[in-house]
Amino acid sequence: MTDDPLEKAEASSPPLRRRTRLTRAGLATRVDGGRAVNPPLVRASTILFDNVAHLMDVRRRRNDERLLSYGARGNPVAYALEDAITELEGGHRTRLFPTGLAAITQTLIACLRPGDHVLIADSVYEPVRHFARQFFERFSIDYSFFAADGQGVEALLRPRTRLIYAESPGSLAYEIVDLPALARLAHSRGILLAADNTWGAGYLYRPLALGADIVVSAPTKYLSGHSDVVMGAVTTTQEAWARINRSADAHGMTVGPDDAWLILRGSRTLAARLPLHAAGALRAAQWLRAHPAVARVFHPALPDDPGHALWRRDFSGANGLLSLALKDPAEEAAIRFIDALRLFGIGASWGGFESLAMLADMRQARTVADWSRHPLLIRLHVGLEDPDDLIADLEQALARKSVKGER
Repeated sequence: MTDDPLEKAEASSPPLRRRTRLTRAGLATRVDGGRAVNPPLVRASTILFDNVAHLMDVRRRRNDERLLSYGARGNPVAYALEDAITELEGGHRTRLFPTGLAAITQTLIACLRPGDHVLIADSVYEPVRHFARQFFERFSIDYSFFAADGQGVEALLRPRTRLIYAESPGSLAYEIVDLPALARLAHSRGILLAADNTWGAGYLYRPLALGADIVVSAPTKYLSGHSDVVMGAVTTTQEAWARINRSADAHGMTVGPDDAWLILRGSRTLAARLPLHAAGALRAAQWLRAHPAVARVFHPALPDDPGHALWRRDFSGANGLLSLALKDPAEEAAIRFIDALRLFGIGASWGGFESLAMLADMRQARTVADWSRHPLLIRLHVGLEDPDDLIADLEQALARKSVKGER
């Protein structure tokens, strides 16, 4: 018995007309033989069922089971990527979102209700601050920020604290939090702990194994590795899964199969790429730390970094990120340095094969710690270029006294 709808229709009479045949041809072509290494790319919005009973059965079960029911509820390639990220993070299941920020905001929405209180790391990805101001205040959710290194959290807890949201290493300055200690504190009070693991990419750091309930990440970065797709992911324990999954369905959160396919392909080389990024970044950090124009370098793999001991305990390696502060605190000096770079592109994001530089104003990015000593940081992402070439580029940029548009 054939599965091709055209052949099924031809078995009946009268014969189908050409226009009908054109719309029905090639919908279910089977080819015998082997199978592809990667999951096939499946683009679909409408999903067809054998009969009404089949449709009703799938819809009844899809809130608790992963079933192909409609394009907005996922697709086979996205399911394969979810499985890959779940394996990396060591969780129960993963849900994909169109951006990393969407993954974060959906986690906050799913876990909080009016009247609740949430504690957020001072080192959080800066757009989360904007979300807190715009969303939490409108919906009567209280929020406060705790020190980037996790100190003093217990004193900030309230009777209505329902969630602690951490980021380790912290955005821009890479502060390390003692996540197991934070988890013990949270769970002793019945509070959920969520952690952003974009820096660790599920490979260098595993917050769920250290006690977190929810892990948020942006596969946009290292999992993709090619700077050509954006996506977010949330991986949870079994106990925390239902609230994330149902909230995502209620908000129509999904990703396209093409994007999922690109990130799945990029993930295959993650283990090969990360050591190259890490080695280049550490060399650059060590070289910059010795340069007379540099006041400080921020990188957790440096032995004198405040979080180095925790980094060695909880992480299996580093990535390509580092930040530096120039001895000249003027914004013009930082801008001249960035503009003089030839191998570092100027652009947001990181985690791709290319090196990048961005200016960060810590007075806007932080509210708990005093950053008056180093108000401006230059964040570098060291790509897969030869480290000697990148260091030569840094050297010539630091040597430039003025830049007039040369690139």
